Amino acid sequence: MEVLIKLQDLLDKTRKADFLAPLLLRLYLVPVFWMGGTSKLEGFSDTVAWFGNSEWGLGMPMPEVMAFLATSTELAGAVLLLIGFGVRWISIPLMFTMIVAAVTVHMQNGWAAIAESPEAAERLEAANNLLQAHGNYEWLTEKGSFVILNNGIEFAATYFIMLLTLFFIGGGRYFSIDYWVRQKFMK
Repeated sequence: MEVLIKLQDLLDKTRKADFLAPLLLRLYLVPVFWMGGTSKLEGFSDTVAWFGNSEWGLGMPMPEVMAFLATSTELAGAVLLLIGFGVRWISIPLMFTMIVAAVTVHMQNGWAAIAESPEAAERLEAANNLLQAHGNYEWLTEKGSFVILNNGIEFAATYFIMLLTLFFIGGGRYFSIDYWVRQKFMK
């Protein structure tokens, strides 16, 4: 029993570094939302068209408003997560964005983000054969292999869970503005 208590005491000492988990969650999510927001912004008219078109797009009402909200939430979210300011607050609209993405874009494709079906393997083999025969295959694959994207809800669900965690625990100690604001004004 004494050994277990010593092991637990040793484990409890790691709590001194508990600020790392929320910091790393935030830093992981920053480029996800920054790239999503900037791609929507750069092709804003295409984003609006995709949001609004019911034949080949999402068929959302008020596509201009929805595209603006998604774009601004992702861009502002990336900046706020980076500096650790309003982390719990910005997590709410970012989680909502992930729910909308999961339901409107990804759900019909199932769970997996990367396809691992026999059909996907066949398509991947055909693509690799084409690239080997007609492309610079070594250059194309020197940084990684090709995959067939299934576009399921896996990534949206993962980001949602990460944001939900940040919603409950906040931005963390030391490396977030929220921490220092709380230290200064909310004691």
